[in-house]
Amino acid sequence: MDGDPSKEGMFTMRLKVPAGYKIAPHFHGADEHVTVISGTIQVALGETFDASKLKTLPAGSFSVIPAKSHHFAFAKEETVIQLHGQGPWTLTYVNPADDPQMKK
Repeated sequence: MDGDPSKEGMFTMRLKVPAGYKIAPHFHGADEHVTVISGTIQVALGETFDASKLKTLPAGSFSVIPAKSHHFAFAKEETVIQLHGQGPWTLTYVNPADDPQMKK
């Protein structure tokens, strides 16, 4: 939406997450600011995916996840989130095998 997450400076992007989508434990090099635009996303801190720890963030919710905090998420329904932060943006999976870009 604004800025370039691969470059130095502020950026804003929107992501559509499909129903049933699981986001494996990961972390970012900068604070992650998330606003839930529509739907519901569940998020928790931790190095392993544990559904019992998930906290529900409905539409209209806002959350800040501090830099380098290991976290994971799950979308029960199609959800749109707005993410803004400081670039260059990084996403590192706790378990590199969970990186969907590395799977073939």
